[in-house]
Amino acid sequence: MARVNLSEPEVKTIPKEKMTWDEFLAWTDEDTHAEWVDGEIIMTMPASVRHQDIKFFLMSLLHKFVRVNKLGKVIDAPFLMRLPSHPSGREPDILYVQTNNLKRLHDAYLEGPADLVVEIISPESIARDRGDKFVEYEQAKVKEYWLIDPVRTRAEFYVLDRKGHYRLVEPDEKGNYHSQVVEGFWIHVAWLWQDPLPLEEDALKQIRRKK
Repeated sequence: MARVNLSEPEVKTIPKEKMTWDEFLAWTDEDTHAEWVDGEIIMTMPASVRHQDIKFFLMSLLHKFVRVNKLGKVIDAPFLMRLPSHPSGREPDILYVQTNNLKRLHDAYLEGPADLVVEIISPESIARDRGDKFVEYEQAKVKEYWLIDPVRTRAEFYVLDRKGHYRLVEPDEKGNYHSQVVEGFWIHVAWLWQDPLPLEEDALKQIRRKK
């Protein structure tokens, strides 16, 4: 009879000393949710069911739309985005890379800024998403930054202006936000607060119909 291993999974010990980027990559793995900021490691908390539902919904819409239209690549967490200007290695909930930037995509991380980053805010991440990451993404020239707050049912969409500063872009009069980076893609913001969320297939049909 086969023996079943009931031992607890190994818990990684956070190093006390600062680590280089290469040391961090060697230390982390696909089961470790962590970010690297100027040599320090920041562990991230597990996400709520609602957080995951919204992430999967947006990821499905973006991934299928981008793939069908051959616009690049969409990746969700855990996947690192290295921003040498800070320096930091962040783990966005969703990131999109345009076709002409795919050469910066490595097996375990993206070198440099994504073209679009989506962060779904949780209580423990609100200061990080609205503060540190907002500044880092702006300085690194992430072209478009979505902040989705399920608790407050608020979605904010920021786009870099000509001076390199984030400008808040409001949805149109119908409540639809049209991405300025993913050509032809839009979402009806109220979809995000529905419970249950709309079926991805139904939402995609509407998006494609209004291209």
